[in-house]
Amino acid sequence: MYRYTICFLKHRNGILMLNRNKSPLMGLWNGVGGKLEHGETPLDSVLREVREETGILLETACYKGIVSWLVDGMETGGMYAFLAHLPEDYERNQTPQAVEEGILDWKELAWILDPDNAGVPENLPMFLPYMLEEVDPCQHFFTYENNQVVKYETAPLQKPVTT
Repeated sequence: MYRYTICFLKHRNGILMLNRNKSPLMGLWNGVGGKLEHGETPLDSVLREVREETGILLETACYKGIVSWLVDGMETGGMYAFLAHLPEDYERNQTPQAVEEGILDWKELAWILDPDNAGVPENLPMFLPYMLEEVDPCQHFFTYENNQVVKYETAPLQKPVTT
């Protein structure tokens, strides 16, 4: 079982992103999420993290798979990935907005996925399009050497995890 969750909240052509003010990924824009607490399912964790970090009360989120990584030959972790589509009539809060974890802001997909964007984690533009386009959950596995992605593999998940 992995220790982390991440959720991408989509509204129209934007994603609510968090610029973290501490490690890991300090200073980069990413989805919202965090550590699973004792006894939580990944879904319970991501719903709690979204509420704590954004104030948005989700009833559910769509499980999109697992993102995991190998760093310099050592497996160092992974996270359960979720996507939540906010209703068309959802009224966005004024952003950017400072929160305890960093800064929240709505970012357009084109900005997030731009190949020249150094403001997001290097692997995000690789797995996020799949999460947005595909229905079935997938395993996204990244191999890093010297802080750079050197290999990216995907595989369909045979059995869904307990969410």
